[in-house]
Amino acid sequence: MTVTIVGSQLGDEGKGGVVDLYGDPADVVVRYQGGDNAGHTVVEDGTEYKLSLVPSGAVRGKVGVLGNGCVVNPATLFEEMDGLRDRGLEPDVRVAERAHVILPYHRVLDGIEEEVKSETDSAVGTTGRGIGPTYEDKAGRRGVRVGDLLDEDVLRERIEYVVPQKRALIEDVYGVDVDDLEDPDAFDVDAVYETALEYGERLAAEDMTVDAGNFLAEKRAAGENVMLEGAQGTVIDIDHGNYPYVTSSNPTAGGAATGSGLAPTVIGQGEVVGIVKAYLTRVGRGPLPTELAGVEGQTPGYDGHAGDDEEELATYIRDEGGEYGTVTGRPRRVGWLDLPMLRHSTRVNGFTGLAVNHVDVLAGLDEVKVGDSYTLDGEEIETLPSTTERWAECEANLRTFDGWPEVDWDDVDEYEDLPENARAYLEYVSDELETDIYAVGVGPDRDQTVVLESPYDD
Repeated sequence: MTVTIVGSQLGDEGKGGVVDLYGDPADVVVRYQGGDNAGHTVVEDGTEYKLSLVPSGAVRGKVGVLGNGCVVNPATLFEEMDGLRDRGLEPDVRVAERAHVILPYHRVLDGIEEEVKSETDSAVGTTGRGIGPTYEDKAGRRGVRVGDLLDEDVLRERIEYVVPQKRALIEDVYGVDVDDLEDPDAFDVDAVYETALEYGERLAAEDMTVDAGNFLAEKRAAGENVMLEGAQGTVIDIDHGNYPYVTSSNPTAGGAATGSGLAPTVIGQGEVVGIVKAYLTRVGRGPLPTELAGVEGQTPGYDGHAGDDEEELATYIRDEGGEYGTVTGRPRRVGWLDLPMLRHSTRVNGFTGLAVNHVDVLAGLDEVKVGDSYTLDGEEIETLPSTTERWAECEANLRTFDGWPEVDWDDVDEYEDLPENARAYLEYVSDELETDIYAVGVGPDRDQTVVLESPYDD
């Protein structure tokens, strides 16, 4: 069977930990979209593994697949694999031949375009990893795919076509002299070709490339379990998120089909587990109606001043939860849980179960709040408006819950061991979304999760 793990919010919900938690019955773990802008952290026996491209199942020794919906920076992939090998693991990673390749010019363009947008206060807050420009080339039918790296003649043709275009874009549109760049070779045909050729040689030498859809179909036909892992979260999905403050791909469950090569009926017959952080965070710009206190440079209109109590609370949650970007190290914006957002995500993805993480982070607070609904134009609404501009006009209607005490979370093995007020909070979320809770995270380690149900159980 298949199990699909989807972020229900704005990313950083703890998806990697849930993939690791439920990953033992899985034989294959598939990343179906995104690139090395994603950050997954897995903790096993106190050992922390930070991954941005290698599927999280690598820690359990599972076969990992980067699907055709991914954009792959081979340099990052090889660096992560080598790092895992240095730590005693043997990652088995396959890469879809239909996946697109992030090349040096993509990263340079990403930084320049974001800088230009910042001059008009329209920066998205990208990671600068070249993700967006690579997806642009994919849609523009000028991309280089992993399979192209294996054919010298095809690769040369692709590079000779696209690199002069990128050089002209840099010089004629952005007015940047390529020779003044830190990496001028990023726009040199021969240099890019040689770099890409080296990528292909290693992929071929390690027998890493596959026709992902066929590879996964054969695994399923052999009776193996497949887990699909999304990057980022539903509300930064390019079709279902708060555009333009979105990623360039589809983290939603529908993206699992198009990004893996498995049919929608296959995905739909399996489980779709929505990962929820017990509060809300995001890195980057865009509306956040339940935000406590802003982060300069990320929160629109925020000048670095907020009420002392609100600022202190946001800082407390950020520090307790380690809310700093896995990839960028940037402090994350912090807010209360947003139910209209979760209702939207539940509808879009069809969650069959929820995993709620970071319940321990909120322990010790006198009260915990939730954005239960919004007020927009004097009317109460219970889900996200279609446009980001209308979402920015929403005022959150907060519901207050009694807080729960700090306990020894290592002693919390069963659901009944959770503090009573924490259970009331969780049951409210489950009832509102009409979806059962499968797991509750009370710490970063694999053993610090209360499992109510496994999606692989018959």
